[in-house]
Amino acid sequence: MLRPYIPVLILLAVSVANAIFMVVLSTVLSPGKATKNKSAPYESGMVPLGGTRERFSVKFYVVAILFIVFDVETVFLLPWAVSARALGWHGFATAMIFVFILTVGLVYEWKKGALEWD
Repeated sequence: MLRPYIPVLILLAVSVANAIFMVVLSTVLSPGKATKNKSAPYESGMVPLGGTRERFSVKFYVVAILFIVFDVETVFLLPWAVSARALGWHGFATAMIFVFILTVGLVYEWKKGALEWD
């Protein structure tokens, strides 16, 4: 009954063992204790400016959300492109409706100025 799941369980066990092994190995082989300089944030060799609780403009979040939306679009369109011939005209029409809705959203965001950096 559980025989088809044995390879998955073996892979899970190997993955967990590998993760534990890597953490233990890094702890054993790490050179010394953490000092103030080692614990300081590293920002491309520059001295960090400001605190970590600094507020960001909403535009950063809007651009991030737009990126995620269009990334999800790619995730949905790639499998569609692979099976486009098998889906026929119905699949094509459905994908075009999907793309049209996302295009309307992009045009709306563009007109609202969400993609412009002032």
